[in-house]
Amino acid sequence: MRRLTGAPPQRAIRRAAPPLAAAEPDLIDLTVVIPAHNEQDRIGPTLAAICAYLSDRELAWEVIVVDDGSRDSTGLIVEAIAAAEPRIRLVRSPRNRGKGHAVRVGILESRGRDVLMSDADLSTPIGELDRLRAGRGSAVAAVGSRSDLSKITVRQHPLREALGGLGHRIITATAVRGIRDTQCGFKLFDGPAARHVFADARIDGWAFDVEILHLFQRYGWAVAEVPVSWAHATGSKLRPTAYLRVLLEIVQLRLAHRRAGRRPVPGRPVDA
Repeated sequence: MRRLTGAPPQRAIRRAAPPLAAAEPDLIDLTVVIPAHNEQDRIGPTLAAICAYLSDRELAWEVIVVDDGSRDSTGLIVEAIAAAEPRIRLVRSPRNRGKGHAVRVGILESRGRDVLMSDADLSTPIGELDRLRAGRGSAVAAVGSRSDLSKITVRQHPLREALGGLGHRIITATAVRGIRDTQCGFKLFDGPAARHVFADARIDGWAFDVEILHLFQRYGWAVAEVPVSWAHATGSKLRPTAYLRVLLEIVQLRLAHRRAGRRPVPGRPVDA
């Protein structure tokens, strides 16, 4: 597990952020946000696995599925499951806006003190949440990482791996320092901080992870990178051309946030 402290130390900020309870009094323990686009074959088993895992723990929880303009039965399946389990909520987008938009909608709808983002295919098993919670410590976020090859049970096509490696080098050079895997779809956030940052986010596409981590570092917020188990799932929505869009979105985020500066974490005392 790696701990990244973001921006270099600056002069201490003297005013404290508002206490968590005062800022968001109706919080629950955990929200799981799942973006879904045409996932009718996977969303049912995924929700069953997540609910079974969470029900075995002493947590107040909710699951938010954001249907990103699906043309199949994804929304109908989630509605049927939610009718029997009221802690599951469906949020519909009338058209496909992109994974970044879906995740942003879900996180802004969340009520969790912690918020977990998980892909609909559960490429990273839900049980790896225990690893993220243990590895986060006092950091604002714990990002799942595929940097430990021994934890990858099914690897991607070599072309995908090559494109991913090239994209990583560009991301490290231009937007996010020191994180070996920005794109793993399994991330745990401090809830108030996540809602604050996602409200500032602009990227609707695949580079939204890069934008969020870029903002964390610009704000001076600590991020922990935690190796997790991962298996490539067939039917991935990420096409090779998406890597080109990611590069364009990185330019967009740098322009959008070029004046972002260090700031206190919402709901937490400021570190001197």
